[in-house]
Amino acid sequence: MSSIKQTIRQLPRNVWVVTITSFLTDVSSEMIFNLLPLFLANVLGIRTAGIGLIEGVAESTASLLKIFSGWFSDRLGERKRLAVAGYTISTLAKPFLLIVTTWWGVFTVRFAERVGKGVRTAPRDALIADSIDESHRGLAFGLHRAGDTAGAVVGLLLALGIVWASQAGALSLSSETFHRAVWVSLVPAVLAVLVLAFGARDTAVTGPKRAVPKLSWRGLDQRFRRFLVVLILFTLGNSADAFLILRAQERGLDVIGILVMLVLFNVLYASLAGPLGFLSDRIGRRKVIIGGWLFYTALYFGFGLATAVWHIVLLYILYGIYYGAVEGTTRAYVADIVTEAQRGTAYGVYHAAVGLAALPASVIAGLLWQGIGSWLGFGPAAPFFFGGLMALTAVILFIFWVPTTAVPASSTTI
Repeated sequence: MSSIKQTIRQLPRNVWVVTITSFLTDVSSEMIFNLLPLFLANVLGIRTAGIGLIEGVAESTASLLKIFSGWFSDRLGERKRLAVAGYTISTLAKPFLLIVTTWWGVFTVRFAERVGKGVRTAPRDALIADSIDESHRGLAFGLHRAGDTAGAVVGLLLALGIVWASQAGALSLSSETFHRAVWVSLVPAVLAVLVLAFGARDTAVTGPKRAVPKLSWRGLDQRFRRFLVVLILFTLGNSADAFLILRAQERGLDVIGILVMLVLFNVLYASLAGPLGFLSDRIGRRKVIIGGWLFYTALYFGFGLATAVWHIVLLYILYGIYYGAVEGTTRAYVADIVTEAQRGTAYGVYHAAVGLAALPASVIAGLLWQGIGSWLGFGPAAPFFFGGLMALTAVILFIFWVPTTAVPASSTTI
């Protein structure tokens, strides 16, 4: 543990600035976007298939920007300006949640907020990777995810306080309570933009304009290409976490209970992200990712089999172990298997692949929950059994199909 502390103190300025920015952004976002599926269902009366469509389309369409923004940051040889622009777009979108009264209005705001995420994510991750040595990359990304998740804890606690003060004991969310949360969320959102704009420093990228003349799938290492295929397969079973929230409500958990559950999940996630990232620096990224995906498989089968409220609460809290193991480690793994000059492009493709797969994943989950699952006799448990099977398949492919060493970029196979 002393080794972790010593290494953390030596992390460069950019890692800390980006971590603080993500902390503040998540304080803002988690206050409102964990309540959004309840707002859609309880206030606007949108069914689960519609919620899945809103989440999936907004995430997937905006994800196309991640490819371009990452590639463009490679071309420019700088990351900061694009990251600041993305955070600014997301911040400007949030106030419109105060006036929307229809599903398409919510979709428009959600889409605009995701556009901002699409612009900022790849350059931000590339900025972290450019600023840290490979031997400490897992810890740097783990710390970033820990800061991001700590912000989620604070945001959820603020949301919890607002809901408690407004409608303690209520099973459904009211419009007035949701709007109070939106107002408060605007303060940390603005602060996040200011911290990144005035605190971060661009790190020179080696020969970006010559090294990345165009977007090229074949120009990337075969390990990266195959890993993306496996990741897409995994994501097709990894529907929006909104369905886990709705599963908890379907089992009888009220709004206050849902927020407490989310807080505990994020506390565990934030506590483990740094140590598990550090562990990936020591034993290798693949082992940590595989372990995380296997744990996810067990959890999702558990969500499907759960019959009581406490089952869902316990499983959702333990869900933080999966996030702590995988979220930061996969980003460090991407940096390990691509060249420095292509990191922006690689992160853009990586995030876009996850985001684009989120559309069919969420739509499939919504359909399995409402119609197909009932027809098959599984009901609301169906999307979780499906997710567990897809995750297990992804683990097998990752072990036996993704190379462990570098493969020439000109290779003709996937």
